[in-house]
Amino acid sequence: MFEDFYGLTGKPFQLSPDPEFYFGSKGHKSAFSYLKYGVYQGEGFLVITGDIGTGKTTLVRALLNELDTRAVVAAQIVSTQLDADDLLRSVATAFGVNVGIDGKARLIATIEAFLLMTFQSGKRALLIVDEAQNLGARALEELRMLSNFQCGDHALLQSFLIGQPELRILMRSPLMEQFRQRVIASYHLGPLDQADTRAYVEHRLSLVGWKDNPQFEADAFVEIHRATGGVPRRINSLCNRVLLAAYLGEKHALGRADIAAAAFEMANEMGADLAVPPALTNGQSAMPGTKRDAAASKREPPIGGRVGARPLAGITERIEHLEHNVDGLLNIVRGIVEPERALPDEETRGPARSSKGR
Repeated sequence: MFEDFYGLTGKPFQLSPDPEFYFGSKGHKSAFSYLKYGVYQGEGFLVITGDIGTGKTTLVRALLNELDTRAVVAAQIVSTQLDADDLLRSVATAFGVNVGIDGKARLIATIEAFLLMTFQSGKRALLIVDEAQNLGARALEELRMLSNFQCGDHALLQSFLIGQPELRILMRSPLMEQFRQRVIASYHLGPLDQADTRAYVEHRLSLVGWKDNPQFEADAFVEIHRATGGVPRRINSLCNRVLLAAYLGEKHALGRADIAAAAFEMANEMGADLAVPPALTNGQSAMPGTKRDAAASKREPPIGGRVGARPLAGITERIEHLEHNVDGLLNIVRGIVEPERALPDEETRGPARSSKGR
């Protein structure tokens, strides 16, 4: 809709991760440098964490686009509450290894044979686990055991773990000491600052042929950062709504009031976690002169600037976030209460080889 109106060649703020839109903010450049360092090291674990919507998956896909497939065989899995055995099968499937139902020992041997064959062909195997905060202690230990596979002095498998902050909580468990020794580097990806928020918006617009139409006033970028907290996914959602509203109002210049009004609407309609200016919490409209004013001014304003007319959506999102936290803590507690069940017997799987941690 608004793409044609503003002469854009595509959707600048789509929500699905797209490496073509990768933006190197200060934080993302640092995280990307850590990923490239990990690839260079060729062993151990590298851990990248960040809150929901900070761009972790886009970062990983940008890395995959840069990898030399002649030297690295990369596989990616998304953890969805996998137990240890299911994780092993997922690893095999991600690398294209056919696995039967002959039991765990045969499965491990099959994975090792594939990794050895990959190494002998002059390549290295890289496993990327997204949403790794959903893994339990036993699943992480299985990954550590896979890192024991070697040919001479060369590790056959390297793993990158990408997840939300709950992953850091799990890794601090006393049971994870041996795992922590294999972590060569870790980085926490935070939100964008105000300057990077503006650069991020302009970067995405420029990739679809934006010619300063619509024009964003300086205070519009300040409001985008304030409303979204600098979280890229929230920025995308808000800017999509802003451009749609501008199209409906046939506007070619956008200021702070336009951004604030869109944030207000999203908070009311979906319980979106966006900060609403104090003026709007008192019922004042921020978009005078458009067809949307009458409806917006009649809406009951959110209390305290963040709760919308449909608070259940926001509550549901927070409950899901809390469930992630509880799952991580339960895994730690189970490992402490039943350590003999939490970790497999390492002696049956070969000696460990520790990498230098940070």
